[in-house]
Amino acid sequence: MTQIDQITGTGIPVVGNDIDTDRIIPARFLKCVTFDGLGEQVFADDRAALKGDHPFDQPQYQGATILVVNRNFGCGSSREHAPQAIARWGIKAVLGESFAEIFFGNCVAIGIPCLTATAAVVSRIQAFLEANPAAVVTLDLVAQSVTFNGETCAVAMPEGVRQAFLAGTWDACGQLVANASAIRTTAAKLPYIAW
Repeated sequence: MTQIDQITGTGIPVVGNDIDTDRIIPARFLKCVTFDGLGEQVFADDRAALKGDHPFDQPQYQGATILVVNRNFGCGSSREHAPQAIARWGIKAVLGESFAEIFFGNCVAIGIPCLTATAAVVSRIQAFLEANPAAVVTLDLVAQSVTFNGETCAVAMPEGVRQAFLAGTWDACGQLVANASAIRTTAAKLPYIAW
């Protein structure tokens, strides 16, 4: 089980409200058997329309690990491919004003913390990253803060989810594997399960 208490890295700003999962990973890429290769197609249509001017195409943001977005990010359909595509591009955490509930849950399931901050803080960080793409940003789940440009601001996350990241219990499959012996012992005592 993996504890996640802090994410530090460069950031990538994607500005705009209500960016839905079809924009994050267009439906034509959902035919894959595995999630491998989805990172290359993240924001495919937006990137094509901007002909290289999308942040995910710009050289100064390559290698960024913290995505900074605005309000209602990940709305629309509940496809789990959206956070998978973001993760496979290299994103390890997302900071935004708010997230669609299912997108948020799908991120938690694969170990991507989604933290919220006020619109003013998010806008300041996005502007800072546009001017300073090599700058380091730190998201601290313990202190519930974001630090950038020598400034520290408050961030939030539902307390149960935050505690799951801090304890390393966010990974439901990992918990099952780690507790396989105890599960077998309990199952052996149940009269309706024959192994």
